[in-house]
Amino acid sequence: MEIDWERLRAAATEVMRHAYAPYSKFPVGAAALVDDGRVVVGCNVENAAYGVVLCAECGVVSSLHATGGGRLVALSCVDATGEPLMPCGRCRQLLWENGGPECLIETKGRPLRMAELLPHAFGVEDLEAVVGETPLPVVPERLAAWRGRGTVFVHPDLSAGQQVWTAYWERSAGDTEAAETGVLEEGPTWDDPAEAITWGLARTPRVVVVDASGTIFWAGEGDPPLEIPIRWSPA
Repeated sequence: MEIDWERLRAAATEVMRHAYAPYSKFPVGAAALVDDGRVVVGCNVENAAYGVVLCAECGVVSSLHATGGGRLVALSCVDATGEPLMPCGRCRQLLWENGGPECLIETKGRPLRMAELLPHAFGVEDLEAVVGETPLPVVPERLAAWRGRGTVFVHPDLSAGQQVWTAYWERSAGDTEAAETGVLEEGPTWDDPAEAITWGLARTPRVVVVDASGTIFWAGEGDPPLEIPIRWSPA
Protein backbone atom coordinates (compact mmCIF):
# COMPACT_ATOMS: atom_id res chain seq x y z
CA MET A 1 0.00 0.00 0.00
CA GLU A 2 1.39 3.40 -1.01
CA ILE A 3 1.78 5.81 1.89
CA ASP A 4 1.16 9.52 1.39
CA TRP A 5 3.29 10.87 4.23
CA GLU A 6 2.46 14.48 3.43
CA ARG A 7 -1.27 13.74 3.75
CA LEU A 8 -0.72 11.92 7.05
CA ARG A 9 1.44 14.72 8.44
CA ALA A 10 -1.15 17.33 7.39
CA ALA A 11 -3.89 15.36 9.16
CA ALA A 12 -1.72 15.03 12.26
CA THR A 13 -0.96 18.76 12.22
CA GLU A 14 -4.64 19.65 11.89
CA VAL A 15 -5.72 17.47 14.82
CA MET A 16 -2.77 18.75 16.87
CA ARG A 17 -4.48 22.15 16.89
CA HIS A 18 -7.33 20.56 18.87
CA ALA A 19 -5.06 19.15 21.59
CA TYR A 20 -5.88 19.86 25.23
CA ALA A 21 -2.48 20.61 26.78
CA PRO A 22 -2.93 23.42 29.35
CA TYR A 23 -0.25 22.02 31.68
CA SER A 24 2.66 21.03 29.46
CA LYS A 25 1.89 23.55 26.69
CA PHE A 26 3.05 20.76 24.36
CA PRO A 27 0.28 19.88 21.88
CA VAL A 28 0.68 16.68 19.90
CA GLY A 29 -1.24 15.30 16.95
CA ALA A 30 -1.13 11.91 15.28
CA ALA A 31 -2.65 10.42 12.16
CA ALA A 32 -2.43 6.84 10.96
CA LEU A 33 -3.24 4.98 7.77
CA VAL A 34 -5.36 1.85 8.29
CA ASP A 35 -5.08 -1.27 6.13
CA ASP A 36 -8.46 -0.51 4.51
CA GLY A 37 -7.28 2.95 3.37
CA ARG A 38 -9.00 5.17 5.92
CA VAL A 39 -7.11 7.63 8.13
CA VAL A 40 -7.65 7.85 11.89
CA VAL A 41 -6.43 10.71 14.07
CA GLY A 42 -5.88 11.65 17.71
CA CYS A 43 -4.50 14.46 19.85
CA ASN A 44 -3.10 14.51 23.36
CA VAL A 45 -5.53 15.23 26.20
CA GLU A 46 -4.00 16.22 29.53
CA ASN A 47 -5.41 16.07 33.04
CA ALA A 48 -4.78 17.91 36.30
CA ALA A 49 -3.66 14.51 37.61
CA TYR A 50 -0.64 14.45 35.35
CA GLY A 51 -0.21 10.68 35.29
CA VAL A 52 -3.50 10.05 33.50
CA VAL A 53 -2.67 12.05 30.38
CA LEU A 54 -3.86 10.56 27.07
CA CYS A 55 -1.23 10.66 24.35
CA ALA A 56 -2.19 11.45 20.77
CA GLU A 57 -1.42 7.85 19.79
CA CYS A 58 -3.98 6.68 22.37
CA GLY A 59 -6.57 8.71 20.50
CA VAL A 60 -5.50 7.14 17.22
CA VAL A 61 -5.92 3.61 18.59
CA SER A 62 -9.30 4.49 20.10
CA SER A 63 -10.45 5.97 16.80
CA LEU A 64 -9.19 2.87 14.98
CA HIS A 65 -11.49 0.59 16.95
CA ALA A 66 -14.38 3.06 17.16
CA THR A 67 -14.54 3.32 13.36
CA GLY A 68 -14.34 -0.36 12.47
CA GLY A 69 -11.02 -1.78 13.60
CA GLY A 70 -8.32 -3.07 11.30
CA ARG A 71 -4.56 -2.76 11.45
CA LEU A 72 -2.39 0.35 11.43
CA VAL A 73 -0.06 0.55 8.45
CA ALA A 74 1.72 3.88 9.00
CA LEU A 75 1.62 6.73 11.50
CA SER A 76 2.75 10.34 11.60
CA CYS A 77 3.02 12.04 14.99
CA VAL A 78 3.84 15.77 15.10
CA ASP A 79 4.63 18.49 17.61
CA ALA A 80 3.33 22.06 17.73
CA THR A 81 5.46 23.01 14.73
CA GLY A 82 4.22 20.14 12.60
CA GLU A 83 7.56 18.32 12.79
CA PRO A 84 7.71 14.52 13.25
CA LEU A 85 7.72 13.46 16.88
CA MET A 86 8.81 10.09 18.25
CA PRO A 87 6.12 8.10 20.14
CA CYS A 88 6.87 7.44 23.80
CA GLY A 89 7.50 3.95 25.15
CA ARG A 90 3.92 3.27 26.23
CA CYS A 91 2.58 4.36 22.86
CA ARG A 92 5.07 2.16 21.03
CA GLN A 93 3.53 -0.79 22.84
CA LEU A 94 0.04 0.36 21.78
CA LEU A 95 1.18 0.76 18.18
CA TRP A 96 2.81 -2.68 18.22
CA GLU A 97 -0.42 -4.24 19.43
CA ASN A 98 -2.48 -2.55 16.72
CA GLY A 99 -0.02 -2.39 13.86
CA GLY A 100 2.60 -5.03 14.50
CA PRO A 101 6.30 -5.07 13.65
CA GLU A 102 5.87 -3.79 10.08
CA CYS A 103 3.86 -0.67 10.93
CA LEU A 104 5.84 2.38 9.77
CA ILE A 105 6.44 5.47 11.92
CA GLU A 106 7.51 8.76 10.35
CA THR A 107 10.73 10.24 11.73
CA LYS A 108 12.89 13.16 10.72
CA GLY A 109 15.28 10.81 8.97
CA ARG A 110 13.23 8.05 7.37
CA PRO A 111 10.18 5.97 8.24
CA LEU A 112 11.06 3.30 10.79
CA ARG A 113 9.41 -0.05 11.29
CA MET A 114 7.94 -0.74 14.73
CA ALA A 115 10.38 -3.66 14.96
CA GLU A 116 13.16 -1.05 14.92
CA LEU A 117 11.49 1.21 17.48
CA LEU A 118 10.52 -1.61 19.83
CA PRO A 119 12.91 -4.54 19.43
CA HIS A 120 12.14 -7.69 21.44
CA ALA A 121 8.58 -6.45 21.95
CA PHE A 122 6.10 -8.17 24.24
CA GLY A 123 3.02 -9.27 22.35
CA VAL A 124 0.02 -11.55 22.33
CA GLU A 125 2.17 -14.51 21.30
CA ASP A 126 3.97 -14.26 24.64
CA LEU A 127 0.64 -14.60 26.45
CA GLU A 128 -0.43 -17.50 24.25
CA ALA A 129 2.85 -19.31 24.88
CA VAL A 130 1.97 -19.55 28.56
CA VAL A 131 -1.79 -19.30 28.87
CA GLY A 132 -2.56 -21.23 25.69
CA GLU A 133 -0.34 -24.23 26.45
CA THR A 134 -0.10 -24.41 30.20
CA PRO A 135 -3.31 -23.88 32.16
CA LEU A 136 -2.61 -21.64 35.13
CA PRO A 137 -3.59 -22.93 38.57
CA VAL A 138 -6.83 -21.40 39.80
CA VAL A 139 -7.37 -20.37 43.41
CA PRO A 140 -10.92 -21.20 44.56
CA GLU A 141 -13.02 -18.06 44.94
CA ARG A 142 -13.71 -18.81 48.61
CA LEU A 143 -9.94 -18.64 49.27
CA ALA A 144 -9.14 -15.58 47.15
CA ALA A 145 -8.80 -13.37 50.25
CA TRP A 146 -6.01 -15.65 51.48
CA ARG A 147 -3.88 -15.31 48.34
CA GLY A 148 -0.33 -14.32 49.28
CA ARG A 149 -0.69 -15.53 52.87
CA GLY A 150 0.11 -18.76 54.66
CA THR A 151 2.50 -21.48 53.47
CA VAL A 152 2.22 -24.29 50.94
CA PHE A 153 3.95 -27.55 51.87
CA VAL A 154 4.87 -29.88 49.00
CA HIS A 155 5.70 -33.50 49.85
CA PRO A 156 5.86 -36.98 48.30
CA ASP A 157 3.03 -39.49 48.65
CA LEU A 158 2.06 -42.93 47.34
CA SER A 159 -0.69 -43.63 44.83
CA ALA A 160 -1.28 -47.16 43.54
CA GLY A 161 2.19 -48.09 44.71
CA GLN A 162 3.83 -45.23 42.80
CA GLN A 163 5.45 -42.14 44.30
CA VAL A 164 3.61 -38.94 43.46
CA TRP A 165 3.71 -35.41 44.84
CA THR A 166 0.99 -33.51 46.59
CA ALA A 167 0.64 -30.29 48.58
CA TYR A 168 -1.47 -28.47 51.08
CA TRP A 169 -1.95 -24.78 51.79
CA GLU A 170 -1.87 -23.94 55.48
CA ARG A 171 -2.61 -20.81 57.48
CA SER A 172 0.41 -19.22 59.13
CA ALA A 173 0.64 -19.29 62.90
CA GLY A 174 0.40 -15.50 62.95
CA ASP A 175 -2.99 -15.40 61.24
CA THR A 176 -5.66 -14.40 63.73
CA GLU A 177 -8.75 -14.74 61.58
CA ALA A 178 -11.00 -17.61 62.61
CA ALA A 179 -11.06 -20.68 60.41
CA GLU A 180 -12.35 -24.19 60.84
CA THR A 181 -8.97 -25.77 60.18
CA GLY A 182 -5.36 -24.78 59.76
CA VAL A 183 -5.39 -26.26 56.24
CA LEU A 184 -6.88 -23.88 53.69
CA GLU A 185 -6.74 -26.24 50.72
CA GLU A 186 -5.41 -29.68 49.87
CA GLY A 187 -3.89 -30.11 46.44
CA PRO A 188 -4.28 -32.99 44.00
CA THR A 189 -1.37 -35.28 43.09
CA TRP A 190 1.28 -34.75 40.42
CA ASP A 191 4.03 -36.89 38.95
CA ASP A 192 6.41 -33.92 38.89
CA PRO A 193 7.18 -31.85 42.01
CA ALA A 194 7.58 -28.77 39.78
CA GLU A 195 3.84 -28.87 39.06
CA ALA A 196 3.09 -29.01 42.79
CA ILE A 197 5.38 -26.02 43.36
CA THR A 198 3.63 -24.08 40.57
CA TRP A 199 0.31 -24.84 42.28
CA GLY A 200 1.75 -23.47 45.51
CA LEU A 201 3.21 -20.29 44.02
CA ALA A 202 -0.21 -19.43 42.57
CA ARG A 203 -1.39 -19.20 46.19
CA THR A 204 1.50 -17.81 48.24
CA PRO A 205 5.16 -16.84 47.85
CA ARG A 206 5.98 -19.18 50.77
CA VAL A 207 6.42 -22.68 49.36
CA VAL A 208 8.30 -25.40 51.22
CA VAL A 209 9.27 -28.85 49.92
CA VAL A 210 9.69 -31.76 52.30
CA ASP A 211 11.35 -34.76 50.61
CA ALA A 212 10.99 -38.44 51.47
CA SER A 213 13.78 -38.23 54.05
CA GLY A 214 12.10 -35.34 55.84
CA THR A 215 14.63 -32.74 54.69
CA ILE A 216 13.07 -29.28 54.28
CA PHE A 217 13.81 -27.09 51.26
CA TRP A 218 12.75 -23.58 50.24
CA ALA A 219 10.92 -23.38 46.89
CA GLY A 220 9.27 -20.00 47.42
CA GLU A 221 9.99 -16.56 46.05
CA GLY A 222 13.08 -14.62 47.07
CA ASP A 223 16.02 -15.80 49.13
CA PRO A 224 15.54 -18.74 51.50
CA PRO A 225 14.67 -17.71 55.07
CA LEU A 226 17.12 -18.43 57.88
CA GLU A 227 15.03 -21.31 59.18
CA ILE A 228 15.02 -23.03 55.75
CA PRO A 229 18.44 -22.20 54.26
CA ILE A 230 18.50 -24.83 51.49
CA ARG A 231 16.81 -24.01 48.20
CA TRP A 232 14.94 -26.81 46.44
CA SER A 233 16.62 -28.13 43.31
CA PRO A 234 15.17 -31.03 41.29
CA ALA A 235 17.44 -34.05 41.19
